[in-house]
Amino acid sequence: MGTIKKGILGGFSGKVGNVIGSSWKGISYMRSMPQNVTQTRSAAQSAQKERFARVIGFLQPITAYLRVGYNGVKEHQSAFNSAVSYVIKQAMTNESITYSKVLVSHGNLTPLTEASATKSDGKIAFAWTNNTGQGNAQATDLTMPLVYNVTKKEAVYATHGATRAEGKVDVTIPTTWSADHLEFYLGLVSDNGLYPANSLYLSGSNTDGGNGSGSGSGTGGDGKDDDPLG
Repeated sequence: MGTIKKGILGGFSGKVGNVIGSSWKGISYMRSMPQNVTQTRSAAQSAQKERFARVIGFLQPITAYLRVGYNGVKEHQSAFNSAVSYVIKQAMTNESITYSKVLVSHGNLTPLTEASATKSDGKIAFAWTNNTGQGNAQATDLTMPLVYNVTKKEAVYATHGATRAEGKVDVTIPTTWSADHLEFYLGLVSDNGLYPANSLYLSGSNTDGGNGSGSGSGTGGDGKDDDPLG
């Protein structure tokens, strides 16, 4: 409780509500109570934390792949952090990851425009149209096939696979994956490993245990539009 020292118009000492009265060298003054810095986490903050954790969990199994696929995309930011930023901003829908919007490689190399992935006999057969000569596409550019197991949060991939000119490559998958939810991606990088291209999403195989297949097409962009990494 505050105490008035010199009548109703004088200063006071002590606490009244969230105001503290005191004096210094005969001068009366008042100050407000400091706010409590420990605040309840808002719903928006909790949602953002959940999105971040979900994306980290999704990308961690392909950390080594992302070091090639996001090489040099964002200055002063690691390849992994660049990938996290992209997925959060561009591939999240209702707090879930939209796999078709994920880029597992991202850059200015001319991407593949037509490709497919077919699951059969314990492997995924990737095939694509050789578009050497389009933009800065070279016959020696190396494909980066990736099979992501959503069920187990595991992945099988190659960062230096068949060349653009070869048109196909197979990726063997574990026998224990036969009934799991798989997603297929096809990235690309220059033969010196320095310049990646935007990857293609090639659909996937859900948990029905059947032989899944998917295909994708498109330019994939040039990695510059609207600075999706922020």
